[in-house]
Amino acid sequence: MTAQPGWQGRLEHICIAGQASAAMEELAEARLIEGVGIEGDRYATGKGYYSGNPHADRQVTLIEIETLEGLERDHGLSLAPHESRRNLTTRGVPLNHLVGKHFRVGDVLLYGGRLNVPCAYLDKLLNRPLYKPLLNRSGLNCRIIEGGTIRRGDVIRPADEPDRRATTPAP
Repeated sequence: MTAQPGWQGRLEHICIAGQASAAMEELAEARLIEGVGIEGDRYATGKGYYSGNPHADRQVTLIEIETLEGLERDHGLSLAPHESRRNLTTRGVPLNHLVGKHFRVGDVLLYGGRLNVPCAYLDKLLNRPLYKPLLNRSGLNCRIIEGGTIRRGDVIRPADEPDRRATTPAP
């Protein structure tokens, strides 16, 4: 018998861009490909801003809707989910605590590889001072361990039995 998870969240938004700097497109569902990324996304096809510096933990990126709400509340900065340049927007998910852990979005298994670090590129792209307010809350970079289709509204929860293939550090 498995213990009940201490949290359960929800997938609010799914966004991809076909290439670097292109506007993010919001989807109702998306196919996550194990070891590659989100079908059609710039990083899955090698056309992203950071594609020249690939990393296994950059297959899908997540950000908390609570962070976006906090930017507005605490800093007067509006940042819509698609503007964050993250693929998945969550609600009720402790992303900073998922580094080094496995969790599920619907039936897809992800591994929280490392915290996302904000960059000046986003400031330049959106012409807003987001770098400092997003420090330590810019989201989570993940590896796709078991692919599949995700949909808006899917439950996000800790994985019951993690896949040990992802426990070795990425190159």
